[in-house]
Amino acid sequence: MMERVDRGLQATGAREKILLSAHELFYRHGIRATGIDKIIAQARVTKVTFYRHFPSKNDLILAYLEYRHTRWLNRFSQSIKQHHADGRSPADALANAMADWWENPDFRGCAFLNATAEMGEALPEIMPVTRAHKAAVADVLAHTWGIEDRTLIAMLVVALDGAIMHAQMGGDVLTVKQQLRAIVAAMIGE
Repeated sequence: MMERVDRGLQATGAREKILLSAHELFYRHGIRATGIDKIIAQARVTKVTFYRHFPSKNDLILAYLEYRHTRWLNRFSQSIKQHHADGRSPADALANAMADWWENPDFRGCAFLNATAEMGEALPEIMPVTRAHKAAVADVLAHTWGIEDRTLIAMLVVALDGAIMHAQMGGDVLTVKQQLRAIVAAMIGE
C-alpha cells in the first residue's frame, strides 16, 4: 500500500506530533475543515508549542505537503518497483500499485490536488509545491521505465491523475485499475 495515515506511530518531538496530526486530519477531513485547535488537541501540545514550530496555519499546510510528498513518493516508487520486479509489465505495475492505494480505507485522493482545489487561491504557494510533486512523480515513472520522452511521461501523469480522481469519486477500483492499465499500455506501446 502506498500511504496510510500514521495512526499509532509514536512521534518523538512536538513538531513531529503536530505534523502527524495535521497529516491525518488534513488528509481525512480537508484543510479548511481542520482547525488549529483540533490539531493541537490531537497532537497533545500547547498553543505556544504549536506556534513556536508553525507560526501560522499556512506554514503548517506547506510543511504537511512537504511531509506528504516525501512519504508518498517513496512509497509510490517502492510499490511501482515491487510490482515491476514481480514480472508485471509497466502498465500492470502502475495499475496494481495504484489499486493497492485506492483500496486502502484511508484513501482520499491526491493530497496535492485536494490542497490545490481547496486552498490554491488563498495560498498560492501550494501551486509550485503541487507542480513539483507531479514532476517528481513523472521522474519516478521515467526513471523506473527508462522513458526519455518527457511529453509521454507528462501524459502518463495526467492519465494517472484522472484515474486517482475517478477512484476518489467512488469509482469501482477494479474498473479504474483496468482503465488505467489500458490507457498506459496504449500510450507506451505495450
